[in-house]
Amino acid sequence: MVTVSRHRVFISFHNADEQYKNEFVAMMGDGIIDESVSDDDIDDENLKVTEIRRRIRDNFIRDASVTVVLIGPCTWQRKHVDWEIGASLRKTRRNSRCGLLGILLPNHPDYRNRTYNPRLMPPRLAINGECDDPYAWIYKWPGQQGVADIRKWIHKAFIRRGGANPHNNSHQFRRNRGGNCRRGWQNSYKVPCKGGQLITGRRPFAPRA
Repeated sequence: MVTVSRHRVFISFHNADEQYKNEFVAMMGDGIIDESVSDDDIDDENLKVTEIRRRIRDNFIRDASVTVVLIGPCTWQRKHVDWEIGASLRKTRRNSRCGLLGILLPNHPDYRNRTYNPRLMPPRLAINGECDDPYAWIYKWPGQQGVADIRKWIHKAFIRRGGANPHNNSHQFRRNRGGNCRRGWQNSYKVPCKGGQLITGRRPFAPRA
């Protein structure tokens, strides 16, 4: 039997999906060390976003080695999610960068599809899900029966953080995005591979195991 290491996991999520965050922590049990916070814990204090991300990495994410983004229908709109992903991908004097993965929740419009629309994902996560060997993978929420798989996903993300540098240069959120959650973001983000092409079309989910 293969033993999968226990990791310190930072959980990034929209507060509207807190029930899934709580369920995730409960079903993972002692398989992870939960490093999550709520929106109220992070005060921008009118600081530059680069300084906010540094403080999140050093003060909140701290010793986390992997960030898991729980993706609901409106998660892509949240500035705190963008800041947390950006902070996770930074190396600072106090912390290395985190591995990164996304888990699509059952309330997301693409949950029952075989592919996902990257414009319904947090853009910084979607960008890092591009290329032949992406820094981040997107999975579907597997429920209680998938705990062993999730632990493998987390460990794979931990290993990937030692490979190619993640893409963390896209436009930083200053505030929450508005509009219809199902319409997705409309910015023209370029992928960090394939000649810098724009993100278009649907993408396959990662293999479950």
